[in-house]
Amino acid sequence: MSQAPDVLVIGGGVVGAACAWHLAGAGRRVRLIESEGPPRGEAWRASAGMLASQIEVEEGDVLFELGIAGREFYREIAGGLAERTGIAIGFRDPGILETAATEADVETLKARVAWQRQHGHQTEWLDADEVRREWPWLGESLGGQFASHDGAVDPVSVVAALRTEAARLGTEIVADTITGLTRSRSRATGAQGREWHPSDDVVLAAGAWSGRIGNLPRPISVEPVRGQLVAFPWPQDVEPAIVFGHGGYVLHRGSECIAGSTIEHAGFAPEVTEDGVGLIQTRAESLVPGLRGVKVLRAWAGLRPGTPDGLPIVGREPELDGLWYATGHGRNGVLLAGVTGRIIQDLMGGESTFDEARAIRPERFWSR
Repeated sequence: MSQAPDVLVIGGGVVGAACAWHLAGAGRRVRLIESEGPPRGEAWRASAGMLASQIEVEEGDVLFELGIAGREFYREIAGGLAERTGIAIGFRDPGILETAATEADVETLKARVAWQRQHGHQTEWLDADEVRREWPWLGESLGGQFASHDGAVDPVSVVAALRTEAARLGTEIVADTITGLTRSRSRATGAQGREWHPSDDVVLAAGAWSGRIGNLPRPISVEPVRGQLVAFPWPQDVEPAIVFGHGGYVLHRGSECIAGSTIEHAGFAPEVTEDGVGLIQTRAESLVPGLRGVKVLRAWAGLRPGTPDGLPIVGREPELDGLWYATGHGRNGVLLAGVTGRIIQDLMGGESTFDEARAIRPERFWSR
């Protein structure tokens, strides 16, 4: 093993890779611990990679501005990252449409368009005829919100590129199964797996498995939430698009239509179920009638790290120096990965960070 790092990042998924990339870029000596063995259902492996920062969000949502920043992170890094690593992250911003199926949906989406525009964000309401003209292959709708700057990335490519770039910047990437932190009085001293990994600072970014790391100063409120996805062939003669509606979504990637997804409290069980696939199919067929009768190419599932209030847990552990949390992102891990890495970098360097980061600080659960 090489020289002991300044920072140990536990978790090699999209959030952990982004933290390692930011910290290495800031001059820290980083060791990134990825899990050993075959995939276990990590959330990023079963993510559509949606950058839907303006979709399915309510006014006053504390994640809204962080989501906008997360989306712009990919816009800013995509070109340079591809040049330096040779890995294209699949960033595209064709815009995202969310359709209205009921009059209640119409009122909700119109109100969302209004407050987002009042806050200076580009979005528009399209009536039913406008939706039909632009997306003639969609099922019936009463109109929709179109967020022209939203888009998507390929999560697998994002993780590969961020890990590669972090390694180029000096990050050591090690496969191990971390069982617990090591501590000396009121300070973290590293983590224990097959080997001991000493470090001045430890970033816990283990997703749904964060609460299973031993010797934490307190239980951490992160639980697995299963999400299933289905892939169909993208219908012929249909322009690439990303559309939400009828409780689901469809997204064009390569030659496939990625459709999702479910929200299930099923423990650490990343299995695909007949009921889950059936539900996704029904929603996808309501959105895109041309998918009716089309054979499913594949289906897969991942475990998202959920929290009681639906917000990530990002920041310093107040009762153990040297421990930092970057977990609990639920469905927003890909969208918020870059922002999370920046927040951790800023806080660890004693600098100010996003004002919105106060809402996701760890102590919110323990200071009430």
